[in-house]
Amino acid sequence: MPDTERPDLAYRRVVALTAALFLSYLTVAMSLPAVPVHVVHGLGLDNAYGGLAVGIAFLSTILTRGRAGAWADRLGGKLCMQRGLLIYAAAGLICLLASRPVLPVTGSYAVLIVGRLLLGLGESVAMVGMIGWAIGLMGQASSGRVMSLVGIGMYGAFAVGGPLGLALLNRTGFSGLMVACTALPLVGLIAIHRLPAVAPHAGQRESFWRIIGRIWRPGTAVGLQGVGFAALGAFFSLYFLSCGWPYAGFGLTVFGIGFVAMRFLAGNLPDRIGGTPVAIVSLAVEACGQYLLWLASGPYVALIGALLTGLGCSMVFPAMGSEVVKQVPPHLRGTAVGGFAAFQDLAYGATGPLVGVLADYSGYSSVFLIGGLAATLGLSIAISAHRLARGVAV
Repeated sequence: MPDTERPDLAYRRVVALTAALFLSYLTVAMSLPAVPVHVVHGLGLDNAYGGLAVGIAFLSTILTRGRAGAWADRLGGKLCMQRGLLIYAAAGLICLLASRPVLPVTGSYAVLIVGRLLLGLGESVAMVGMIGWAIGLMGQASSGRVMSLVGIGMYGAFAVGGPLGLALLNRTGFSGLMVACTALPLVGLIAIHRLPAVAPHAGQRESFWRIIGRIWRPGTAVGLQGVGFAALGAFFSLYFLSCGWPYAGFGLTVFGIGFVAMRFLAGNLPDRIGGTPVAIVSLAVEACGQYLLWLASGPYVALIGALLTGLGCSMVFPAMGSEVVKQVPPHLRGTAVGGFAAFQDLAYGATGPLVGVLADYSGYSSVFLIGGLAATLGLSIAISAHRLARGVAV
């Protein structure tokens, strides 16, 4: 590791990587609300086509996590992240081409779908590469802190990217927005160019599914954690509106405040006391938040539930991720992190449609019951993982 004797320098370099990840992830966050608006109002297609254009990028991310991890292990984190940023820029450029008026509607939509697929690949490669590179710079003992910083970069981009994307769409049109989405990853690429690489570790490769077999417990726990966030993001506003409550738009804001605050305050806890104890407490807090949303009698109680959900969700990924890093040798770290992240991606992608069916039959509050039950099940898995790590039979 280049900076064993200078942890402060290593940390500053990882903060620089986080800033580059933030810039690149803005291309995901800014396009998230803008793409369906462009598809429906710009191309004149149905809402289903708008939803497909959004969701297909996340599907691409899920399907490429294993490949991205293998690239990080074989090529090193720096080269992998650089490739991811270039793929981000290429995706923005292709989506820009999709906005050309000379194309027919079907052609524009087809080109847009190609760009969105490429965007999902770029997200997968850039994030996994950045985690592998950052852990190489700071050392395995700081893996929890590294993953906390990754979350700050990603969710920080979500916090500002949505309104920024819609503002750019209204002011410059879809083509102007895509110019920004092409340029931002290139700025990040320039910013990390001079940072030192960490050589990839040599060792025998293992199949992706064999590695999944090693890490399924922490992966399942982080996936079950994601159910609560996805349910809140998709149905909080509709829940409030159906009840006639004010502040329907503040759910994600309150969630985000709790999430980011906890990352800043407790980002190094997994490295100090272990990942599973942090995950156990976090999942218990998330479950309480989801159950409070389910049983809320008014808007203020529900907002407290959203805050608790954010506080609880915040540290599960870095906590269980630090356990994943411990369970595999360094030359398989990227593949393991990619597989681990895919569990959360799957939860984000599947929760909305599945619990949406339940909401149609049982009301919006029921989706938070499912979120609470998922967090409770994740809690039991985290307890099981903790006992196994301590050599106690379960």
